[in-house]
Amino acid sequence: MTVSEYNDCVKEFSDGVYRFVLKNIKCEDRASDVVQDAFLKMWEKVETISFEKAKSYLFTSAHHTMIDDIRKTQIHQRFVTAQPTENRYEHTTYNDVHEVLNKAMEHLPADQKSVLMLRDYEGYSYEEIAEITGLSESQVKVYIFRARTFLKKHLVRIENLI
Repeated sequence: MTVSEYNDCVKEFSDGVYRFVLKNIKCEDRASDVVQDAFLKMWEKVETISFEKAKSYLFTSAHHTMIDDIRKTQIHQRFVTAQPTENRYEHTTYNDVHEVLNKAMEHLPADQKSVLMLRDYEGYSYEEIAEITGLSESQVKVYIFRARTFLKKHLVRIENLI
């Protein structure tokens, strides 16, 4: 890949990669770091990557870096002590279905969440998702099915909607 093709990749794919990562980790700074790491990894191997495979390489690299970041953050959060709250019961009301869906997606395992987002938000095929995540195509289908089943059951409960 040439330098101009690399620059074209940055212009064309950076927003999509950023959206994907941000939707998963919900922190703009960490998402920017993950995207930057993905582009850095691609730059380090720019001579071995063809322009046709650049998008797949970027999403694969971003996915793996994002999973590492999620694991690192979860380990760090285990050591943070919980502070007691004065009000033990919180009453939350949702007026936006999109917000309810995002809250429900936070309960999904990281693998199911990322494959579901690649499929439904980014529009990738099962084959492309398998290539990006390193899973088999049948495992991708299973994860997407399980994620959708969980979301359907979670969203039907009345207490989650009011």
